[in-house]
Amino acid sequence: MKSQSISTLKELFKAKELTESHIKELRTDSRKGVEQLLRSYDKKQEEKKELEKKFEDMWTFEKELHKKQYKFIAGTDEAGRGPLAGPVVAASVILPKDFNVIGITDSKQLTEKDRNYFFEKIKEKAIDYSIYSIDHQEIDRINILEATKKAMEKSLLDLKRFPDYALIDAVNIQGTPFPVKSIIKGDDLSISIAAASILAKVTRDQVMEQIAKEYPEYGFDKHKGYGTKEHIEILQKLGPTPYHRYSFTPIKKLLES
Repeated sequence: MKSQSISTLKELFKAKELTESHIKELRTDSRKGVEQLLRSYDKKQEEKKELEKKFEDMWTFEKELHKKQYKFIAGTDEAGRGPLAGPVVAASVILPKDFNVIGITDSKQLTEKDRNYFFEKIKEKAIDYSIYSIDHQEIDRINILEATKKAMEKSLLDLKRFPDYALIDAVNIQGTPFPVKSIIKGDDLSISIAAASILAKVTRDQVMEQIAKEYPEYGFDKHKGYGTKEHIEILQKLGPTPYHRYSFTPIKKLLES
């Protein structure tokens, strides 16, 4: 391998065509360029190990339930409780035991590109999933907490493969025909909840991008309805759209002024 140019080695690393024996040989190569390539390789290997460990840790709740003979475990999460506009979206998903898409975590910790990639993988590999949306008008009518609970419950009950247990991110839901467990920061601790958070987040973002086409001057495709400085400034200038949540304090204050 020492006869290979730095540029050739770089391409081989990129294509993942180097074996462990090749890597071992390259560690005796004193060229600065090779040392840099190896540092980059070692860093990526360490990151990969951390992702694999994180992924394994996020199966803890599901594995404990599997040991208790629960077979179909749903994870449930929502996206959109905090924004000033648009719907709240909840998703539920049942993953197979052999689900092995490394890198899934709380949707807020992922890039948009990664969320979109995992969104498709989850839908492809899930035993079942369901997504339920409640619009801004119903949020104004029943309040955001009740709308969130309703969306979560509906997403669970809409599953075709009925769950025998559900793990839910932070929210307490009662009255389901199966046991549930609310987990604080569940989207960072349970793989099923994390998968649901991705389904909910990507779906809601898609809705806001459609609204942005109708109201391009509001920048919904960028802030997704959250109360950013840019969003507030636009609201003060143009006023709320029909998609805004009129029961939310910033909108109420704006209309009262």
